[in-house]
Amino acid sequence: MGDPAGGGDGGDRAGRGGAVLPRAALLVLGVLLVHLAFILSYVGALHAPRPDRVALAVVAPAEVRDEVVRRLDRLPGGPLDPDHRAADPQEARRKVERREVDGALIVSGSGRTDTLLVASGGGAALAEALTTVIRKAEAGERRSVEVRDVAPAGPGDRRGLASFYLVVGWSVGGYLCAAALALGAGPRPAGAGRALGRLLVLALYAVAGGIGGAVLVGPVLDALPGRLVALAALGALVVFATGALTLALQALCGMAGIGLAILIVVVLGNPSAGGASPYPLLPPFWQAIGPALIPGAGVWTARSLAYFDGRSVLAPLLVLAAWAAGAAAVTVALARLRAGPRAPLDRLTFR
Repeated sequence: MGDPAGGGDGGDRAGRGGAVLPRAALLVLGVLLVHLAFILSYVGALHAPRPDRVALAVVAPAEVRDEVVRRLDRLPGGPLDPDHRAADPQEARRKVERREVDGALIVSGSGRTDTLLVASGGGAALAEALTTVIRKAEAGERRSVEVRDVAPAGPGDRRGLASFYLVVGWSVGGYLCAAALALGAGPRPAGAGRALGRLLVLALYAVAGGIGGAVLVGPVLDALPGRLVALAALGALVVFATGALTLALQALCGMAGIGLAILIVVVLGNPSAGGASPYPLLPPFWQAIGPALIPGAGVWTARSLAYFDGRSVLAPLLVLAAWAAGAAAVTVALARLRAGPRAPLDRLTFR
């Protein structure tokens, strides 16, 4: 009896091993694909930044304005989009400060020195690229340009990257919190009550993470100026949106949902967020997706809060709110379906 039993156990183990191996191979293959996608996305987005249709307001005497705009619009490679009108230098400055344009060129009617308005708070790399393009164009016309930074990055944020790293940290916290909840109680909550319990824990974590991040980059490190309360609220929204997205993908795909969240937020979202290279310096694909993803919306809003008096934040806040609300709704709906159509509405639980 011993031999058959032993043989049977060995067969069961072999069977289980045979079932596990394909599953493990698929997981390793998935990791490899994310790994390669990470390299492709980051290098593809950031290896050769160049200005592409940078929004530029032009103020010039009426008799030469059209010619100036035409000349700038026809620069090799199309680095500028100069057809943004401003009635006078004051309106041009307001457009830069409101983030309606990336810079403004004020052409002198009486001399050969013009003025370029930039905003390094929106990204030092963009301000530098715009300055380089305009100086080269002006030199070709035997003119010079004086550069004025109307929304400069803070002394603790010379490259304008503090907002980017802050949002990256908030995003990492969001999907790590969701992953921890999955590891502790399984990736797929059975019942709306359990899903709501996880979302409540995530919300409390998001508030703590938002406040903590804002305090660290503000009073502690003096890296990012701006309104502490508004920055903390933004952080809570970024953390919750990222965590809720991860919970929704876990409810849909199990633990593989964590990998999908990393693909969306880290692989696609971070290089297209406009951090190291603001949007007009990115290739078209990353320019297109950046504003619609959580990191891009977060970075834009953080910079607006820090350097532009909170202007031009409605659209990115709506993006973040849509991710948060949509992902939370999907999480609850999938949990309800998992419990079964006849299951009663269960009470709130944190398992």
